[in-house]
Amino acid sequence: MNVEVVKSKLHNVSVTEANLNYVGSITIDEDLMDAANIIENEKVQVVNNNNGERLETYVIKGERGSGVICLNGAAARKVAVGDVVIIITYCHMSLEEAKQFKPTFVFPDTATNALV
Repeated sequence: MNVEVVKSKLHNVSVTEANLNYVGSITIDEDLMDAANIIENEKVQVVNNNNGERLETYVIKGERGSGVICLNGAAARKVAVGDVVIIITYCHMSLEEAKQFKPTFVFPDTATNALV
């Protein structure tokens, strides 16, 4: 039996941009991606603490060190610049693996999205 578990989480980052005129996705600072073990094109869940919206999309790399968190395309309608979001990834593994697995949780500075 396999189960789906949290793989990683960027907890309480601030939306820096919302770009409606883009194909889709979320742009994340590459430093934040590395810290949270998130790869380009990986599926993520985005939870908006300000309005309760939840959505799924995929990741594209943002400029390293920029602090960028940009919702693109239709997802841009679910956020406002300055909203605080949680970005979560999941993975599938056996029940036995899941019992031993430790997810990566990253808590950047919410004001700047800088790693602390």
